[in-house]
Amino acid sequence: MKTTSLSLLVVLLMSASGLAAEPEFKVVDGWLSPAKEMNTIGPLHGDVAVSSNGEVYVSILSGPRAGIQVFGKDGKYLRNVPGAPNDFHGFVIHQENGGEFIYGSRLSGQTILKMQLDGKVVLRIEGDAIPDDLKRKNKGKAFLRLTAVDVAQDGRIFVVDGYSTDRIHIFDAEGKYLKTLAGKAAPYNFKTCHKICIDNRYEPARILCCDREGRRMVHLSLDGKVLGVVREMKRPAAVAIYGDWAAVGEIEGRVSLLDKAGKTVLTLGYNSNKSQTATNKVKPADWRPGIFTAPHGVAFDDQGNLYVAEYNQFGRVLRFNRTADSAK
Repeated sequence: MKTTSLSLLVVLLMSASGLAAEPEFKVVDGWLSPAKEMNTIGPLHGDVAVSSNGEVYVSILSGPRAGIQVFGKDGKYLRNVPGAPNDFHGFVIHQENGGEFIYGSRLSGQTILKMQLDGKVVLRIEGDAIPDDLKRKNKGKAFLRLTAVDVAQDGRIFVVDGYSTDRIHIFDAEGKYLKTLAGKAAPYNFKTCHKICIDNRYEPARILCCDREGRRMVHLSLDGKVLGVVREMKRPAAVAIYGDWAAVGEIEGRVSLLDKAGKTVLTLGYNSNKSQTATNKVKPADWRPGIFTAPHGVAFDDQGNLYVAEYNQFGRVLRFNRTADSAK
């Protein structure tokens, strides 16, 4: 496993105050090892999450180990999560009373699942729980294209219909439908609310919404009030929180770390070759250490190391080890 300095790949910008400690990272080249019978992990159009013991979970579309693959801290393939579907476009690992659970939204299956890490399903929310008049219609049939899910501290489950109506549907901890907010109409004007994240850096907590085709990230209160907008992004696809920072995976080839004021303090892995970004066709021979092609899922471990799953037909997950926080 080779560690490469990012000193030439990172663009550092000051936070609004200029005094906040800024994170520093090194890319870990070649850290992930597929299962023995596979050359790559398989097509990825999903997400990545990290459990409390540092194991890395990645959702894979197809192939002999489709579903959720699990890797150790050293990047070696360990196992698949039994029974996990292959269409978790967005999922998180959430710690709560009773342990750690996978919450996933099925892109094709039109359901939300809560699973133990061993694969046991403990909650299933069917798409029928959402009123049909809040769904997209095709030839008179209502359907969902669920792209992401997250869980508030009080147990409420937030799921976004990001490839369809851009609405965010809310359920209680037992899976009872509560309400719906956001969408394509004003004041939201979402163009593809791709993934969301409950952001507990603020009091009260809020929702960060990656409006991919709107090229912006929108801050919402948990009851749907627009609180702020971060503009001029490179089609943000996913966001994760660690400490004071929000890491935003932008599918046009970079990851930005933002402070609470929405200012960029760090840019990782910017790819200036536009033919290699926002596409799943870049071959492993053309991958460059620490340079992104299409960030699609992001996650931190409890040490602040960053994992980025790309939209890629071969399957690519990059790792950046946090080395320090330093005042610049």
